[in-house]
Amino acid sequence: MEKHKYLEMLHKLNQEENLEESEIVSLLACDEQEITEQLFRLADQKRQHYVGDEVHLRGLIEFSNVCRKNCFYCGLRRDNRRLKRYRMSEEEIYEVGKKIAHLGIKTVVLQSGEDPFYDAKTVARLVKRLKKLNIAVTLSIGERKKEEYALWREAGADRYLLKQETFDRELFRKLHPDDDYDVRLECQHILKELDYQVGSGNMVGLPGQSEESLASDIKHFQKWDFDMIGIGPFIPHPDTPFGTFQMETEKKYLLTLKTLALTRILTKTALLPATTALGTLIPGGRERALQCGANVLMPNCTPFTYRTQYAIYPGKICLTEEWGSCLPCMKRMVENLGRRIADDYGHRRRIPLPK
Repeated sequence: MEKHKYLEMLHKLNQEENLEESEIVSLLACDEQEITEQLFRLADQKRQHYVGDEVHLRGLIEFSNVCRKNCFYCGLRRDNRRLKRYRMSEEEIYEVGKKIAHLGIKTVVLQSGEDPFYDAKTVARLVKRLKKLNIAVTLSIGERKKEEYALWREAGADRYLLKQETFDRELFRKLHPDDDYDVRLECQHILKELDYQVGSGNMVGLPGQSEESLASDIKHFQKWDFDMIGIGPFIPHPDTPFGTFQMETEKKYLLTLKTLALTRILTKTALLPATTALGTLIPGGRERALQCGANVLMPNCTPFTYRTQYAIYPGKICLTEEWGSCLPCMKRMVENLGRRIADDYGHRRRIPLPK
């Protein structure tokens, strides 16, 4: 495609903050550095306009690596017999949450594999205790029944993250041998009905994934109006069926940043993390993501005893750091970009609809 066509698309993107799916495909596939850099600058401008310079911190507690699902890409998959499994007790989780609140981080994220060991009442009781610490609570514990989601919302849970990973139905089937595309979407519907702030997301660089698949993801993010969207690169785990898949690192890195940038422009105020996976893929990846539309960082507050065992992918950065030491590092990262750490709960800003 001629350069002026890309420039026309960028102009349209700036003016209308929207593109057709075919136009998104073209920008994702474009290998002209000048066009890519212009896209990144535009995403950063839109981020500044819609959500400002604040970066929101989410204190992550990975409280169980037990999972009933067998997804082909994930190191926590049920059939990975080489992984040492763990479960944190309710009291352990609460004590870590208390430390996070003491650090001034205003959101705790409780994340695990799909582990039915933690029943609905246990999770609700934990949420109630954490809410008394004057923090927001995000849950990311998979597909559950409507009654369970409702109980946790009633207990005070603010947000729920349930990543789709891909909105390409055929690709979803290849990734999830024991999952149902429509069931997962129905869970998203239920969460929205219950007035959660709802999160989704995708992985970039999956086996069999095309620019068309990614463009579909971006348009689905826009259509569903998700409050949080996690976009990160796929990093193969050797103990999974996709463990030998290879994709050129720089290509995957740029494709992830392009997906992030386009998502920022089309969703305007969504909360977009600079993912740990991006920082693992390329040194400085999180900083670059913050310059391409991201406005969230997630310090890993999982106790060191368990942290290395939550192995969704290998080589994750910051696994051996002392607990809480990543916070000063993240603050420096943000300040070096001329940004600041937010001191509020980090709820999504909503744009008033025209009357």
